[in-house]
This record gives sequence, structure tokens and C-alpha cells, in this order.
Amino acid sequence: MFDVAVDIRRSSPTFGQWTGVELSAERWNQLYVPAGFAHGFLSLEEGSEVQYKVSERYSPEHDRGIRPDDPAIGIDWPMAAADCLLSAKDRAAPLLADAEVFA
Repeated sequence: MFDVAVDIRRSSPTFGQWTGVELSAERWNQLYVPAGFAHGFLSLEEGSEVQYKVSERYSPEHDRGIRPDDPAIGIDWPMAAADCLLSAKDRAAPLLADAEVFA
């Protein structure tokens, strides 16, 4: 999978910048996503399984999202957007400029 973290801390000098890495079972690699960053991923193979370690229990009232194709962020996804299957939640997410994010 291609795993991405985006800095969503408005007061950060790296606000809106992203990093991405291809993860695989063969390499046993992973990406740490700290508080204040949005996280997204793209499965590159059918049947992919994703496991998360998190610091807190899921809280629906704190669930947020940003558009994965936001041109202001400019994530260089390894697959064209037209070829991706996005959830309804991802399709409806706001642009980073309009999103509720950290101060």
C-alpha cells in the first residue's frame, strides 16, 4: 500500500506538507503518524490487509477528513484518481483550507 501523512497543524511551518511511503509485508516496514497529522492510504493490490496501532479509542465525534486529491496538498499518488475507488466519506471530505484541523 501507499501510506501518506499530512501535517494539519495550522501553526506548523510544514502545514499542508505530506510524506508518503510504499509499505509491504515483504519489507515489514511501517509509517508512524503522530498527532496533528492526517493519515490516508491507497491499496496497491487486491486483498490488502491493513492494521493500525492507535494511542486512543476511536471517537466518532472527533473523526475528520480531508480530500485525498486536494491540489493545495498535491499528494503524488501512484495511481490516477480516476482509477481509484474512493469511499463516499472521502469523496465528500473538505479541502484542507476548509477543514476543521488542529490550531
